[in-house]
Amino acid sequence: MKVPMVDMLAGYPPIKDEIETAVKNVFNKANFILGEEVSKFEKEFAAHNGTKYAVGVANGTDALRLSILAIGIKPGDEIITSPFTFIATSETISQCGAVPVFADIDPASYNLDPRSVEKKITKKTKAILPVHLYGMPCDMDAFTTLAKKHNLKIIEDTAQAFTGKYKLGGTEWKYLGAIGDCGTYSFFPAKNLGAFGDGGAVTTNDEKIYEELKALRNHGSKVRYMHDMEGFNSRLDTVQAAVLSVRLKHVEKWTEMRNAVAAKYAAALKDVCVTPVVPANARHSFNYYTIRFDSKAKRDNAQKHLTEQQIANQIYYPIALHLQKAYAHLGGKKGDLPVCEQVQDTVFSLPMYPELTDGQIKIVTDAVKKAV
Repeated sequence: MKVPMVDMLAGYPPIKDEIETAVKNVFNKANFILGEEVSKFEKEFAAHNGTKYAVGVANGTDALRLSILAIGIKPGDEIITSPFTFIATSETISQCGAVPVFADIDPASYNLDPRSVEKKITKKTKAILPVHLYGMPCDMDAFTTLAKKHNLKIIEDTAQAFTGKYKLGGTEWKYLGAIGDCGTYSFFPAKNLGAFGDGGAVTTNDEKIYEELKALRNHGSKVRYMHDMEGFNSRLDTVQAAVLSVRLKHVEKWTEMRNAVAAKYAAALKDVCVTPVVPANARHSFNYYTIRFDSKAKRDNAQKHLTEQQIANQIYYPIALHLQKAYAHLGGKKGDLPVCEQVQDTVFSLPMYPELTDGQIKIVTDAVKKAV
């Protein structure tokens, strides 16, 4: 039996009428660029996350790029980030003229390790860019402490972690993306909050950053044909904003469903491989469900078996960024970040979406057990 990585159609029928009504309203008004649905969604998104502001942009990559510029990063500045993530995290740093500096990751969470980050801080360091990988919250207490100590900005890459939470200081629950100076989000269709195309957003509590973001997404313009800076054409599409407003109403329920699927995976695989362990001060969004083996050979064998059984799976990410050809000029080499290099060779992700059935979960977990 085939089991897909994500079933985009499974969750559509229950909200079909809401989506079609919202999209038809946009069509009937024909206000496709920065229409009222965009500002409506921005207000709803900020309110959900507990931030003062949200700015809709064209995609998650632009959310990163515009945030880097909006916090005042200049050419030659250094930003410390994870090597174990999609290249959008680091390429946007380079594209802004700054230098990505890769620190190692934590072996349990696979997120950026604050201890490794502190060792990488120099006089040129201006920001930390932690990635809440797979939906697992980073150690934001440690990063906020580091940022205050060294006068650094924080941009949270929340592309895979919308609806994830962190208990800051052990007392206050905050949504991921609402802790740093900026939170960046992707609405790629397969995300927890997916659009029906590309889309992204940035959240912030800083009015100056908010105004800068609005100008940057619209060719550097605050008043039509008046340009304070060079910017980008990176506006969230009005149709996508309308879709996102509908889906936003259901996303908390979907996250609970994802966590329920994750619990069933964990129960079935607890003695077979390493499954995600969520700390008491965190809520995982489970955009992906990633397991780990004690050797590359076991991982590769398990992945091969699942593929033969037509069970979708994926390695996120097979080659760490510091070892990619694109960053050869930075001088990274094998052995520099040992935890990351070990993790990349031993993890892979299983199918994960809210509507995954018990029968499908059993098929997947039985296949993993058989492979091992």
